[in-house]
This record gives sequence, C-alpha cells and structure tokens, in this order.
Amino acid sequence: MEKKYRVGIVGLSPERGWAAMAHIPALQALSGVFELAGVANTSLASAQAAAAAFGIPHAFENAAAMAASPDIDIVVVTVKVQHHKDVLTAALRAGKSVYSEWPLGNGLEETLALAELAREQKALAVVGAQALASPEVQFIRQLVADGKIGNVLSSTYVGSGVSWGDEVLQGDAYAMDNRNGATLLSVIGGHAIAAIDAVLGPIDQIDAVLSQRRPTVRVIETGEALEMKTPDHLMANAILRSGAPVSFQLRGGVPRGTKLLWEINGSEGDLRITARNEYVPAINISPLRVEFGRKGQDGWEELDVPDPFPIDAGDAVAARNVAGVYRLLADDLRHGTRTAPSFDHACALHEVLHAIEQSSETGKRVKVNA
Repeated sequence: MEKKYRVGIVGLSPERGWAAMAHIPALQALSGVFELAGVANTSLASAQAAAAAFGIPHAFENAAAMAASPDIDIVVVTVKVQHHKDVLTAALRAGKSVYSEWPLGNGLEETLALAELAREQKALAVVGAQALASPEVQFIRQLVADGKIGNVLSSTYVGSGVSWGDEVLQGDAYAMDNRNGATLLSVIGGHAIAAIDAVLGPIDQIDAVLSQRRPTVRVIETGEALEMKTPDHLMANAILRSGAPVSFQLRGGVPRGTKLLWEINGSEGDLRITARNEYVPAINISPLRVEFGRKGQDGWEELDVPDPFPIDAGDAVAARNVAGVYRLLADDLRHGTRTAPSFDHACALHEVLHAIEQSSETGKRVKVNA
C-alpha cells in the first residue's frame, strides 16, 4: 500500500470559502492518496471548529505551529493573498512541501521572493493554476500541438470576472481593493493567461488598458455600498513568442451575453471554447465545451473531451481541477518529477500581469520580462 500524504490546510472555514468548496471535496475524492491531517486558522478556536466540521484530527493555534508539526507533510495555503508570503515562508523554512492558492504573491516582488525561497529549500512548491489541470485545456493543447487547426493565426479571449461586478459576497469584499492582491487582473486574468500560455505559448509583448467603470459595489448580505478600488475591466492586445496576435478582454461580473469565449483561428480550422457552467464561467473551474470548425466547411462540430482521471466530488464543480493539481503534486512527490504548476511557473504568470499594469500606466506596449 502506497503512503498517504498528510495535508494541513491554512484558512479552512466550515461555513464558506474556497478551501471548503474546492479543496475539501478534492481531497476527499483522492482519499486513497491524501489524508486530511490538520487545520490552522487565525485562532485555535476557529481551527478546532473547522477540524470538528470536517473530521480532521489536528487543530493548530497558527500556521507556524502546523508547519513545525511532524504530523504534516504538505501545507496548503488558502488564506487571503496578502497573508500568503508569511504563511508560505514559515512552511518552506520548516521543510514542508506546499500548495498555495493563486495568486501566489501580492504582486511580482513577493512572488519572486517566494520562488527563490522554494529553490533554496529545494521544496516541492505548487501553485493553484487550476486551468493547467483542466482536462479540456490539456485536450486543446494537444489538438493544437498535433496540428488539428494547422498553423495558429490568431486568438481571441473574452472572460467574465464573477466578482468585480455590481454585487459581491461579504467574504470577497477585500478583493475590491487593489492593495490586497486579489483583483480581476490577478485572479481571473492570471488563470486565463495560464491557459493561453499552456495552449499557445508565452506572451512576448502586450498593450493593455485597465479600467474601473463602477464607483461602488453592493455587498449582498448587508446591502452596503462598498467603494470599488480596483479595475473591473481589462482590454489588451498581445503578441505571442510565436508571432501570433491575441485579443484579450475581461469584464467584471457575469454579463448577460457571452460569459466565456475563447477562439483559436488556424490555417486549417478553428477551435471555439465556451463554459458549460454559466454560473461560474471561469476557465479554471467550469467544464468546457470544445468545438471544431474545419476550413472550407460551415458550422461547428463538438468534440468529445477525454478525462483520464474523473473524480467523484458530487456537486462540487470547483473541486475537479483542484483535484487535478493535487494528483500532479502526488506524482511529483512519488517520482521526483516537476509536473504540477510550480512557483517558477507562477513567476512567469506574474511577469505578464506586471507587464499589463505597466502598459496600462504608461500607455505603451510592454515587452514581458524585459
């Protein structure tokens, strides 16, 4: 019987949040590989409540105590972005493997520092770029690599921000302030760029405009009007290293019309990707519809997408691709490989986000990682 990896989660609430929605059902679906062993929150009482709710054996008074525990193999970080650096630093210095939710750091500088620390510690350090574990994104990547559409001529990506619209849940209100690191650009943009990079290759240069169109957002639970302090719209044109142009737009909220549309235009045909789940039309979460249009023929043909590792997570849509990242993490631990999205990968994505911000601030096209 293969060893189970003992997981400790930082930032698990029994009532709500990404850890409860995605990580818990993902780990439960992979119970033959992982064991939920510990939880740490801002207080021992909070950790004990979460441990009791999910049947977790160990509750710790803080993240540092959990990182120091011999009962934990992997520290999973699902707290707000502005706390990532401190929690991850403690875990890495304690010699643990880590899985951090995306975005990795609050900006490029923090991300680079965390990646450097992971290299120094020779740690397996994984970031939650879940789109890379999406069966559909992996399938699209293979189609393009195999020449299904010929040479890639161009691509268009239109996405939605779910939050950063007219209304926001109280627990997500912190994301309405740019200083907290969880923005339309960093969260939704980061996941989209991860998918584009995986399928079409890296972005070389970008010309972008970030806009804030809403002065306030309504807090759903209280009706309070909260000041919006972050852009709620992105429009960008990019050139890939391959030379292919990409048009890129993100809109805050969930628009009435197109919620997610990714088209890849090739010399021999086109691919069209849309979300099957229109309530959460995010490339890193929703199952995707993949359609192919052959050159010289009308209409679209929906393609069957193979899923080599289907999981049973009930109605937890968000768990599917998170489980995919966990599966890659387990393979890396067992075989000494590096297939899961790493902190170095996170640096490359944050470099693109930084270039977008620079372009918007200066009004000029910016070369990525110049």
